[in-house]
Amino acid sequence: MANRGPSYGLSREVQQKIDRQYDPELEQVLVRWILAQCGGDVAQPAPGRDGFQQWLKDGTVLCQLINSLHPRGQGPVAKIQASAMAFKQMEQISQFLQAAERYGIAATDIFQTVDLWEGKNMACVQRTLMNLGSLAVAKGDGLFVGDPNWFPKKSQENRRVFSEDKLKEGQSVIGLQMGTNRGASQAGMTGYGMPRQIL
Repeated sequence: MANRGPSYGLSREVQQKIDRQYDPELEQVLVRWILAQCGGDVAQPAPGRDGFQQWLKDGTVLCQLINSLHPRGQGPVAKIQASAMAFKQMEQISQFLQAAERYGIAATDIFQTVDLWEGKNMACVQRTLMNLGSLAVAKGDGLFVGDPNWFPKKSQENRRVFSEDKLKEGQSVIGLQMGTNRGASQAGMTGYGMPRQIL
């Protein structure tokens, strides 16, 4: 799979469109967060899209990241080991993806293993990590390390509680959306399908 030659025609246009979605500024934010979150266990990647992809490709950094968002000793990925074998790397990436989904990331926001391993859609990888960071900030469990302003804030529930008197008061009001006919009249209307009379 990784030995594919260059693409041509429509495939090339689609791949170029996907590549344009990659954000170098977001890459810097994500690298800073991952380095802060994982501590001194992780080395700095080479700058650029290819360096970012190579840094995450074997899955060890991702697994350390998801484990750091859980209390010590309760991480979802039990065995993290660097390997040069493709299937081991892809297995670790898929372990990260399963753990991220259990953490609370929607299945529609998670990248596919080949998006990262082959480097075909690194923008999708960035979106998944961005959602993970936003969710970690929103949980507020004290395990997030870094600046919360790096990530967009997730909306939170704002439940309203009304008294019984207020609820009964609202039942007697007919809103304009409910079809009130106050001030409405059919004067001057013609039947549907009839021509308009011009005098």
